[in-house]
Amino acid sequence: MKSPYIYVRVSTDEQKRRGYSLIEQEERLLEYCKTNDIRLDRIFQEDHSAKDINRPACKKLIKTIKKNKNRPPGNVLFLKWDRFSRNIQYAYQMIEILRDLNIQAMAIDQPIDFEVPEAIVILAIYLSIPQAENSRRGKNTSDGLRRAKKMGRYAGKALIGYHNVATQGINYSAVIKK
Repeated sequence: MKSPYIYVRVSTDEQKRRGYSLIEQEERLLEYCKTNDIRLDRIFQEDHSAKDINRPACKKLIKTIKKNKNRPPGNVLFLKWDRFSRNIQYAYQMIEILRDLNIQAMAIDQPIDFEVPEAIVILAIYLSIPQAENSRRGKNTSDGLRRAKKMGRYAGKALIGYHNVATQGINYSAVIKK
């Protein structure tokens, strides 16, 4: 296999600091390279949401590939397609950018043989699931916030010195008199 770049991603800086996901992704990808006797080129770590294409490590990856455009064809390895992108449109754009640079995107847990015409169907499924999950999560959050407001709760973060508590059943006149 062509010398790969490894791309690992979590959604937030906090996940990067506290979670084990980056470490787990990296270890699995390094093991894959070792098992398949692949010489690794470079690892790129991301701590931004994959909902858009403007991610620092992703930009750095493209810049690095462009700098080394005279090298033989290669790959960008990641675990799953949701680590690569959670937006179908951006994922296809990124795949095309990589192809133009003679680089192929590869998810080792969800492999696709791009030489087979039907691969585009499988890719569409892999790319649509993370976007659907994001949309569902957003809808559930909106529904939960709306429900909390109906129940008398302040749905935002409490101001400094205050705590968010349910207001249902509180006798405000008694509280005000105190």
